Amino acid sequence: MSSDDRPTVEDVMSSPLETIPADATVMEATQRMREKDINALVVPTTPRAIISSTDVLDAVADGRDVTELAVSDVMTTDVETAAPDLYMEEVAAMMTTYGIKHLPVVDDDYVGMISSTDVTAHLS
Repeated sequence: MSSDDRPTVEDVMSSPLETIPADATVMEATQRMREKDINALVVPTTPRAIISSTDVLDAVADGRDVTELAVSDVMTTDVETAAPDLYMEEVAAMMTTYGIKHLPVVDDDYVGMISSTDVTAHLS
């Protein structure tokens, strides 16, 4: 397979990007994830951040009230990102190295999201 035939992040990423404000409640974030059938939302902050189903699960397991808890209280900050022109093998290696399931895709600004499910589907 020539390098021109190899799928890139841009070929398989989810777009448009789903976001949630940092001051939204965790309950609102979970409702948005369920509505969109996704497991992570970008939180447009500096530094870059996401809230994932794992963040929500941890908050619930800790007995925190997700109806009052702000996204900013549980979001993951300083997240790794992927460029749209990365090959799927490179993204798979990043996810394995960092132990993560979601990577915001950034090309100057956010352009999409890629998940371990997307990677698995395109490499199998």
